Amino acid sequence: MAGGSTGASGRADGEFVLRPWELHGEGREFEKLGGELAKAVTALEQGLAAVGAPWGADQPGSGFATVYGQARGELVGGLRGLAGRVTGVGAGLHTMAARTADTDSSAASGFGATAVPEGSGAPAGSGVSAVPAVPAVTSAVYSTAPEATPGAVPVVPGDKSV
Repeated sequence: MAGGSTGASGRADGEFVLRPWELHGEGREFEKLGGELAKAVTALEQGLAAVGAPWGADQPGSGFATVYGQARGELVGGLRGLAGRVTGVGAGLHTMAARTADTDSSAASGFGATAVPEGSGAPAGSGVSAVPAVPAVTSAVYSTAPEATPGAVPVVPGDKSV
């Protein structure tokens, strides 16, 4: 993931940051990888089909064909399943990003503000605004430190890298 900024800490104080826009970016990457893997599996399957059955119909060839046929089916099926799971990780990251943004919005509205990602470009009059006395929540910061104040969500400057 992009520099570990979508959940990794590396900090001694036990905090980590979830940035929805980065989770979406990583989700797109997983979806892309899943699609590429699915294409590669299709190409493999077509290549194996083009080879045919060069082992012959004698006893050793028949024995090989029996084992090969089962192994080939399991391999192709497993690779197709893996491609689907990789794509599913992308979908899961999108869900996680949406839930993080919803949580940020809920937390901000609890303080009388609307969560607006810094630099989001929300048009004036769109109903998206922040109360000046309460900074907009731009990403979720969670602390694993034992001395952390429960429910405290410090504001982190927005990072729009993807």
